[in-house]
Amino acid sequence: TLAYLLAVFSAIDVGRSSVQALVIVPTRELGIQVTKVARLLAAKTCNVMALLDGGMLTRQKSWLKAEPPAIIVATVASLCQMVEKRAFSLGSIKILVIDEVDFIFGSSKQVNSLRKILNSYTAASSRQTIFASASIPQHNRFVHDCVQHKWTKSDVVHVHVNPVQPMPSHLHHTYVICSKKERLHVLLSLLERDAPKSVIIFVAQQSEKSKRAGNPPSSTLVVEFLRAEYKGTLEVLVLEEDMNFNARATSFTEVKGKGFLLVSTDIASRGFDLPQTSHIYNFDLPKTATDYLHRAGRTGREPFSKSECSVTTLITEEERFVLQRFQNELKFHSQQLPLESMFAFNL
Repeated sequence: TLAYLLAVFSAIDVGRSSVQALVIVPTRELGIQVTKVARLLAAKTCNVMALLDGGMLTRQKSWLKAEPPAIIVATVASLCQMVEKRAFSLGSIKILVIDEVDFIFGSSKQVNSLRKILNSYTAASSRQTIFASASIPQHNRFVHDCVQHKWTKSDVVHVHVNPVQPMPSHLHHTYVICSKKERLHVLLSLLERDAPKSVIIFVAQQSEKSKRAGNPPSSTLVVEFLRAEYKGTLEVLVLEEDMNFNARATSFTEVKGKGFLLVSTDIASRGFDLPQTSHIYNFDLPKTATDYLHRAGRTGREPFSKSECSVTTLITEEERFVLQRFQNELKFHSQQLPLESMFAFNL
């Protein structure tokens, strides 16, 4: 966030009354964080406005016309809605930032609108464009596409920090092989054993097929089980895409500045800055190595801390080769925790 915001503040003229910088984010929660950092850096020298899903767009439309902000932080849908209503023009944009660009391009709900922003609403020739992410798979192909589709100018530069070791070296990775029937009890035993300071438990997003079959999502199963069986002091919270914005905002607020046990889909894996998170548990195996990387990146973020942080994944025997593939791709080692020596169940 700091890397691209420094570029933003070097490009804008705080004396001009026009929208000069646009930062696109995939989720409301990330947008709130980016806006907070941008306002801190601005130190009241210019206005920073957030146009986020679930916000008061009608009120913001009048604010935009009365006093255009120099910087707008926006989710894709809210931005397109405001532009199509002609609340403001993007013709004066000097710099465009797409944060978590691989995630947005991979989202069927957002990618078409993003293409409009890149090609129709603004012109690449008149702006600086920054695509930011901790992971851009097949980056050489992506750079080629940027030029080919005129998303950027032709002189694209790929900046890659720490390409040899994508996974932070201070994280401790472990895994437990267990059946799906045992998984909830294994998770509970791990929480009792580890006594974490703050936790994110990642679950899979429920598929449409599972919804049609009337099955409960993993998030519901985990939350209900932990609220009944977990005896620790951390509050059990949930965050997922299908929640309404008020419920999401409540969960997001609850995890700030205190200990928590957050059960979440991958919505929390992108850009969430919760430095107190000491442990990550993958209740469901991530779909890709990139997803594993971003989930793991939610811990080990506390500045100057030497506390050990860990990522533990619960897998079946059949999923073992998938985790091994993630290890090979991301160049990390994961230690197996033997089920029989650690846990006792009455199943």
